[in-house]
Amino acid sequence: QVQLVESGGGLVQPGGSLRLSCAVSGFRLNYYVIGWFRQAPGKEREGISCIRSDDGTTFDADFVKGRFTISRDNAKNTVYLQMNSLKPEDTATYYCALDASMRVCRTAVSSGTVGMDAWGKGTLVTVSS
Repeated sequence: QVQLVESGGGLVQPGGSLRLSCAVSGFRLNYYVIGWFRQAPGKEREGISCIRSDDGTTFDADFVKGRFTISRDNAKNTVYLQMNSLKPEDTATYYCALDASMRVCRTAVSSGTVGMDAWGKGTLVTVSS
């Protein structure tokens, strides 16, 4: 069974950086797509970015504007989200999710309305002084 475990969240000051990790296990195919999403209290889920495991192709939401970067380390079966220049409005629970289709992930990140096949439980990021 697929398991996704996020880590790396915590308290950071405005302007600071965090690197989130998503460890993937139990997926029996050699190709998958990981997306990063976030949800702030009282707000809808918001897509951030997607990455393919095979060639590292990415897709980013427009609002990221270069502050967030998704990457992968296939040897560790881990996907990362590097977050720089953090703002208080970035405060949210950050989730990674898996699907077999890049198209599904792109749609989910773009609209937030299409579900992914499996989700982690999230890691909380709090940006505050």
